[in-house]
Amino acid sequence: MGTPIASAERLVADGVRELARRTRFPVAFGGLIEGGEVTVTTIVGNRTHHLDGLQVRPERGLGGRAMIELRPRMTNDYRSSQQITHDYDVFVLGEGLRTLLALPIIVSGRPRGVLYAGAWEQSQVGGVTTAPAMSVAQRIADELRIRDEVERRLRESAPEPVLAAPRREDLRESFAELRSIASSLTDDSLRERISAVERRLLGVVGPEPDVQPSPSVHLSPRELDVLACAALGSTNSEIAAQLGLREGTIKAYLGTAMSKMDASTRHAAVARARRLGLLP
Repeated sequence: MGTPIASAERLVADGVRELARRTRFPVAFGGLIEGGEVTVTTIVGNRTHHLDGLQVRPERGLGGRAMIELRPRMTNDYRSSQQITHDYDVFVLGEGLRTLLALPIIVSGRPRGVLYAGAWEQSQVGGVTTAPAMSVAQRIADELRIRDEVERRLRESAPEPVLAAPRREDLRESFAELRSIASSLTDDSLRERISAVERRLLGVVGPEPDVQPSPSVHLSPRELDVLACAALGSTNSEIAAQLGLREGTIKAYLGTAMSKMDASTRHAAVARARRLGLLP
């Protein structure tokens, strides 16, 4: 069996702990973007609870700047820095951090989160520290990219959801009702709008998987109206009353529809129309 795909939050938690191990910074924390902002989900090495609940928006603070610029950002005197906004001073200064390094997690050219490493004293950060820190952020990004691809493939291979029988019947009744309403309209634009709704309803069900739609089968609007009503079990007289036509006319439309469907009964015609995606 293959290795299970770790959750996104677990990836960040492992990354934060690895960041603390691989750098000299005593404090590390981070999170991923959800709902347009980063929610810090893992904190290690902190002395207080001031970092709890920290949420960072892009462009705001050191981490927000790192996400927008897609590169690491650092300050060795957070309190006096004029290069960042100070939206999150209550969190950072509450913990007493002076030096702070922010590393964006970049997936396919877009920020997905941010990691932080911090110290309570002023520190000079060089390549010896930033290189392993950046490698941690890159590893998380690579894992997230793999996770995204796995989820995409699972979505593509997942079977289409099947409508429950009662909901399917509701949809069929709605379709027949729309056909009936449209048949009495003289406003072409309104009829086209109703036709667009009908196509969406057909898309909910789709054709049967074992039969491909045949371009040689084409029902006229009236034939489809009659067949949609017949699909609900309506008699010829009931269809005539619903569509405002004579019963003999209904019989004629039903006969031509059955002929086009190569069906000996109305039920067989309805079944084939559903397999071809002409009826829900």
